Amino acid sequence: VIVGNVITRNNPEAVELARLKLPYLSFPQAIRQFAIQEKKAIVVSGTHGKTTTASLVAWILEQAGMDPGFMIGGIPRNFESNFKLGEGAYFVIEGDEYDSAFFDKGPKFLHYNPSLVILTSIEFDHADIYRNLDHVVDSFRKLIHLIPGDGYLIANGDDKIICRETKGALCKLETYGFDKANDWRLGDVGDSEDLTAFSVIRNGQEEDNKTFKTPLFGRHNVSNCLSAVALAHALGVSKGALSMALESFKGVKRRQEIIGKKRGITVMDDFAHHPTAVRETVRAVKGKYPHRRLVVVFEPRSNSSRRNIFQAQYAESFDAGDLMMIREPAMVEKIPIHERFSARKLVSQLSEMGLEAYSFGETDELLEELLSSVKKDDVVLIMSNGGFDNLHQRFLEAL
Repeated sequence: VIVGNVITRNNPEAVELARLKLPYLSFPQAIRQFAIQEKKAIVVSGTHGKTTTASLVAWILEQAGMDPGFMIGGIPRNFESNFKLGEGAYFVIEGDEYDSAFFDKGPKFLHYNPSLVILTSIEFDHADIYRNLDHVVDSFRKLIHLIPGDGYLIANGDDKIICRETKGALCKLETYGFDKANDWRLGDVGDSEDLTAFSVIRNGQEEDNKTFKTPLFGRHNVSNCLSAVALAHALGVSKGALSMALESFKGVKRRQEIIGKKRGITVMDDFAHHPTAVRETVRAVKGKYPHRRLVVVFEPRSNSSRRNIFQAQYAESFDAGDLMMIREPAMVEKIPIHERFSARKLVSQLSEMGLEAYSFGETDELLEELLSSVKKDDVVLIMSNGGFDNLHQRFLEAL
């Protein structure tokens, strides 16, 4: 029996499982036993960027004819599913730091027996299971130490915590990012209407003057692409296959996804919920559409964002937006009042910064105001890691 991490110890089926003394596994244990066991695991981990980067890596290997297996925590738009067993030697998996099961509170990625790891970022998140940043760092430190001596770690050298923690890595280590000290760094980065072009510099030398192109946009996504370039090089993927994969990559559903255009208004959906992810997404979309008004609609939905631990940080997440609409968090009954996130307080902070922002207690109220506020040429960016009461489709239908 495979037990998911949403199942609690007192769940009736879990109780019956124990009574019958049936053998059981957590979902990560099952993935290792049934999908990864005979393969080399490529684990894409970090607080941010896992889903997009893992999807891109899987697509690169697919385009290179390596027939990878993969399991992604989102829906890659280049594939028909987020899971594939594959016949090739590699299995690409999103390395989630969330806990595994009620009987195994360790992070999922510790079960994946990594041969190669991409580490994108380390920040505090998941306040419902992690005490503080040190607790989070300790989990990633364990992952780093799991990589064998003949393994490979591709780490974001722009992240100070990652730089500190990877010094003890026993495997081969290569860093990537914007900083000149990285083994792999970005050279020129430029945007066109449909593609982002970037050059790559390795160990101080530009890679054969090769410029790659990708439909992804935003500083964070170009960095994600660079990590995939470094991994592809480690696995011997040809530059031709790599270039073709980057340019044909369609991204992931709910990651800067355009879900509709109507009356001259572009509507985008994004999963961002951590303050850093929100900030980078808002800035990326504004950078993509610099001459259009950006209306940002945000619902704090995750266990962490519904709490006030990120209250101050969120005030720094919307500086690129032109009009912000923030919903008060739902499902807060189990959170003490003094620990709850306040959309009203955030709006007050944004207003003090000279930004136009409004808070709403209910989605219906927000939708009504959104419909009356938007105008032709607006870009509406809706962010939530939940369903947001189907706001996206309701808005499009009512336009």
